[in-house]
Amino acid sequence: MEQGIFPGRARTGQAFLSMVFFIGGIMVLVGITMVVIAATFVDAGYGIQASNSAEAAATAGAEDAYLQLIRNSAFQNTSGYAVSNTGTTSATVTVAQGSPSAGYATAVSLATVGGRTRKVQVVFAVNAGTGQVAVVSWADVL
Repeated sequence: MEQGIFPGRARTGQAFLSMVFFIGGIMVLVGITMVVIAATFVDAGYGIQASNSAEAAATAGAEDAYLQLIRNSAFQNTSGYAVSNTGTTSATVTVAQGSPSAGYATAVSLATVGGRTRKVQVVFAVNAGTGQVAVVSWADVL
């Protein structure tokens, strides 16, 4: 014979408590999943922004190399120099020229922002006689 104040109700309370724990566990799992998904979207958004900033800095570095070559067609800096873009980002630019008779210079600009690195490579045709500089190719390098 069952004992207690409400005979037969002990088992139903136990089933109800198990159901509460089960539903609560599912709610916690869904909540954690939503937090992980939200964090992933936020990180992806910042990653795109950082990548765009790195692209802008690398492009600014390549444009600076172009200006350096226009000012001095014999300009060369194989050790690299820094170009600061609004003080928050910078690019490292190297400019290498082949022999003067070849008439080509290659500039490589590398910028890293927030762990995202972008690299721009530009090939210029340089006429040593006239000092004229023209862009032959401009490419984002992976």
